[in-house]
Amino acid sequence: MKICIFGAGAIGGLMGVQLARAGADVSFIARGAHLAAMREHGARLIMDGETVSAPVRCTSDPRELGVQDVVIITLKAHSLPGVVDSMQPLLGKHTAIVTGVNGIPYWYFYQHGGKFAGTRLASVDPDGSQWTKLGPERAIGCVLYPAAEIVEPGVIKHVYGKKFPIGEPSGERTPRIQQFHEIMQAAGFEAPIRDNIRDEIWLKLWGNLCFNPISALTRATLDIVATEPALRGLSIRMMTEAEEIARRFGVTFRVGIERRVNGAARVGAHRTSMLQDLESGRPLEIDALLTSVQEMGRLTGVETPYIDAVLGLVQQLGRSLSVYPPIPAASAAVPARAAGTVHA
Repeated sequence: MKICIFGAGAIGGLMGVQLARAGADVSFIARGAHLAAMREHGARLIMDGETVSAPVRCTSDPRELGVQDVVIITLKAHSLPGVVDSMQPLLGKHTAIVTGVNGIPYWYFYQHGGKFAGTRLASVDPDGSQWTKLGPERAIGCVLYPAAEIVEPGVIKHVYGKKFPIGEPSGERTPRIQQFHEIMQAAGFEAPIRDNIRDEIWLKLWGNLCFNPISALTRATLDIVATEPALRGLSIRMMTEAEEIARRFGVTFRVGIERRVNGAARVGAHRTSMLQDLESGRPLEIDALLTSVQEMGRLTGVETPYIDAVLGLVQQLGRSLSVYPPIPAASAAVPARAAGTVHA
């Protein structure tokens, strides 16, 4: 199986090294010092107390790789529209695209059923290029639960978790998803096939839509956001609004809000991905996590005053990054409590 990891950072690197070790023909699309280090020394992974490596072809130019069986997208969601054209050399008639991105994916309403079937969200796919050029029919949903970090260029450290639920938009158990499930299992991951992957997408998004922006706005680590009364209360109110929207689209949550928030608190003093981006001066992942939920609320007539307020604040914070330099973690307003830089 020829597999290209498009955006081979921490999580993409974790997946790629393990898939290559399991026998897949893996290529990485990466950039900068991370790419240079992997070209020189190979992709190295620290996992379960040992350092392993795998033969992985690394490049910044997809044209060097040709058509793939599977393309796994592990970019931040806001980066995807800008790379749709460059991905085209990787895509053949039968290429599957595994969307390992946070938030609502571009294909969400493909084979959705009901009056919203075929809807395209402007907040996720503003010009429609993902739908028309990547194709919703190629998509396989994937939810990223593990955490990993790049400890130095070319070296990825697995922090925790090995679960990557996957599913077809239609809910069918197709030959292609069975094959992907098997190679993921061979790579040492848990990849349960869900008959409604949208439920799993919302379960993770449920926390991301509040924990990420609140942590960025307050510089608080995840344990603080989930336990400090005012921040916990705000999170619950945002999640309540999101739950009503999701249920209008037929989503079922297998856990309640309190359990979801308590689970986040148990993760500990970790900096969310949005807080990490803020501290590094990178663009914030706002639209796929918040604006998409607001847009879906508008579609269903659900009012979202708490989501609207936090979205407005974090959008202004994002705009300020072009004016004010990032504040490093050491001088954050809220102590990080031995924070770890993990993918969240």
